[in-house]
Amino acid sequence: MATTIITPEDLQQFKVDLLNEFKIIIEKVNENLAKPVPEKAWIKSHQVQRLLGISPGTLQTLRINGTIPYSKVGGVLFYNKEDLTKLLENNMRNKETYV
Repeated sequence: MATTIITPEDLQQFKVDLLNEFKIIIEKVNENLAKPVPEKAWIKSHQVQRLLGISPGTLQTLRINGTIPYSKVGGVLFYNKEDLTKLLENNMRNKETYV
């Protein structure tokens, strides 16, 4: 069996190579973190309740009277964020005081 002798220069080169590999990995991770996460267009009932600060019963009332449009898929209710934004903007009071 052959014996390989490792010199201090070999260890130094290994260190440099290892640090370069770590640098590449960290750069890739940072690139992925810098990418903006696309915002969801549709949100669930509990998210709407938190967003608007309303109870489940109030949300149900808003659905029943047609104030908030929704979609139902397999028993789960979804609401379009654009619809909620339009609802809030259309019901804003005293707009002129904010301009």
